[in-house]
Order: sequence, then C-alpha cells, then structure tokens
Amino acid sequence: MTQLLVPEYGQSTLADLLPSIGAHLGVAGAGDSLGLPDADRYLLVLIDGLGWHQLRDHAEHAPHLAGLAGRWITSGVPSTTATSITSIGTGLPPGRHGIAGYSFWYPPAAMVLNTLRWPADLSGLDVQPQLTYFERLAGAGVRTATIAPAHFAGSGLTTAALRGPAFLPVTNERDAARRIELALRASTAGERTFTYFYERQLDHAGHVHGLGSPEWLAELAAADALVAGLRATLPADIRLVITGDHGMVNVPPTHRVIVEDEPGLLEDVTAFAGEGRLRQLMTARAEQVAARWQDLLGERAWVRTRPEAVAAGWFGEMQPRLADRFGDVLVALADDWAVLSRTLPRELDLVGMHGSLTPAELAVPLLTE
Repeated sequence: MTQLLVPEYGQSTLADLLPSIGAHLGVAGAGDSLGLPDADRYLLVLIDGLGWHQLRDHAEHAPHLAGLAGRWITSGVPSTTATSITSIGTGLPPGRHGIAGYSFWYPPAAMVLNTLRWPADLSGLDVQPQLTYFERLAGAGVRTATIAPAHFAGSGLTTAALRGPAFLPVTNERDAARRIELALRASTAGERTFTYFYERQLDHAGHVHGLGSPEWLAELAAADALVAGLRATLPADIRLVITGDHGMVNVPPTHRVIVEDEPGLLEDVTAFAGEGRLRQLMTARAEQVAARWQDLLGERAWVRTRPEAVAAGWFGEMQPRLADRFGDVLVALADDWAVLSRTLPRELDLVGMHGSLTPAELAVPLLTE
C-alpha cells in the first residue's frame, strides 16, 4: 500500500508560498517559512499538474526545470487545482479557506458545488470572503497581476481564490511570445511587483492521455521551454519561482470501483462529492458508512470520518463554520485506484487522476532561479 503523506501546514505547503514571498515584499506579519531568495519583484509560475516525482522521473524532457535549484513542498488536501490555487491565493490551508475540493458540499445552498462549473447566481466572494494575499500585497504597496486564460476573468473560482490583481488575459495559450510579453509588462510595472502566471496544458494531457504518454511528455517539454523563455527575457532582478498544484497517477481500467456496481455502498449517503482519488460523502451515519466503505476497499483506501481526518491534520486548522463543507466521510485512494460514478461520466474517461494523499499527488516542486 502506498505511503500516506500529510502536509506540514505552516512549514512547507502551497499555503506558505505567498506569505514567504510577502515577507520579502513588506507585508506586515509575514514570515518566510520556505527560505526563498530575496527580491523586490517576483514572478510565480504555476504549472498545473506538475508533481515533484513526475518531474524527476522525466527530467530529460524538462532540462531547464530539472536543472534549477529546488526541493519539494506539498499541496493541501485534497490535492486538486481548486483547493491548491485557493491556498496559494489566500495563504491559508483548506480548513481555513473552505474550498474543499473540485466539488464539495456547500451548506448555504444545500448543493454540491462544482468549482469549475460555478453557478451564475453564486458569488465567489460569498463562498470565500477572506482577504486574498494579492489584496494583502496591494496593501503593502506591491503591484500585482495575474496572467491566465481570458475566460477565467471574473469566474467564481478566480473571485474566491485570486481576486485583487490586474488581470492580463491570455486569448491564445499556445502563443508563448505573447505570454512572455505580458509577464515582462507586469513584472516591470513597479519597484516591487508580484505576478502570477498560470500554465495548464500539462494537466490536460495527463487527464486525457496519462502521465508519461507522448502527449504528456510534449507538454512537459513545452512548459520547460516556456519557463526558459521567461528567464531569457525577464530582467535578472526578477525572481522566478516555479511550482505545481498537484501531481498525478494513472488509473488503469481494472482499478476503478464503480459505486453503482457495489450493492449498498451508497446507502445512507446523501451527497457524493470530491473526485475519483478522494471522495467526500455526506451522511448522518458517518461511522457506519465509513466502516462499510473500508470493509469493501480494504488496503485500497484510507477511509476516515471528518473528525478523524481533521485530527490527523489533513486540512490544517479547521474553522468550525467551514467544517460542514468537508465530507462526513473521506475516502482517499491508495496506489492507483479510483472510485467513480456513472452519474459523473466525464470522470470515466480520465486516465490521469489526483486528489489523494500519496507522494505522487501531494508533492510538488518549489524551484527558484
């Protein structure tokens, strides 16, 4: 059974990244727990789906990234994009910002909220009202900007996780020269700047084709070339920091548990959320449901009630008002297994998946140059 890895919040997670940068940029009360190099201008490149172990295993396809000074830190739990970028953007662990996964139970609306298909009548500010770190940086006189796909502007997740910076839209994600031009403009807009630069093609290739596939390797090489192009173009005093939001594992067809094919598995479950590698179950009978799922999955999963997962540190400090967003029962898959449902047909087509607490999914690079 794969090792279970629990994040060390406050020391070496994505939630500690912007506070560490903020400590160098004059944010009151910020501390650098990550030991980042000093600078007045930073560019953070987030490569969606870039795990530490995947980068090391395929270093020959990313010679620039592999040659940088760095180490690994972890995402939070779940190891998924919505939770990770909110931890980056707020400087808070999941238990304090409440974006509890790709999809999670949102009690005020009595619904499962899908963070990538945000309802038009639901405000991201209502779901996550705490200050973002972009707002804290702006309060310290730092010029901030985000470079991301144009249709992300004003979305529920962007508002919840990343509100505050100037938004520089990318209309053609394959136009590296234009994206580098935007990065140059944002990074040189003031004496102290912080720019967030988002790249997502590696994640897409992993989901559709699997990590290690020719398509995935091509996207890894493209991300490597993009970072090399940024370094070659930007002034030397702009500090590049590169990370990922999660890693990934390939899930073979024979390692997929379909809940509809397991009689009684969904008994007493009132809502089914999360993702294939970390399911979140809402139920009034948590101990009974957890026991039933553990009996079925055995060593293929770590099944915990919410109090057990919180006590084990999965989500960091848990704000009581946010606790009900996290599953009453958490099912974190080990090895290369997943739990899927025919009610979520798009998940059935995925090859690469993430969300659980394995090193392959939680460990992400922290690279600087």
